[in-house]
Amino acid sequence: MPPGLVFVKVDHEKQTKNRIHMDLAPHTSDDRDAEIARLEALGATRVDIGQGPDVPWTVLADIDGNEFCVLSSREQ
Repeated sequence: MPPGLVFVKVDHEKQTKNRIHMDLAPHTSDDRDAEIARLEALGATRVDIGQGPDVPWTVLADIDGNEFCVLSSREQ
């Protein structure tokens, strides 16, 4: 089993730039657009950080403003 991640809600707002940037890389058998829609339904929003329209990833932010990317699907 691969390592897991645990996310813990904190009571303070984001103060500075992210100390870590997460990239999610769905497996090719997964529907990337469905995963983005699922994350948006959980409160994520799309963010424009100047990435342009031709990049193979989508930048999202969680409800606290922490940015992360959903990459194009890839083999694992």
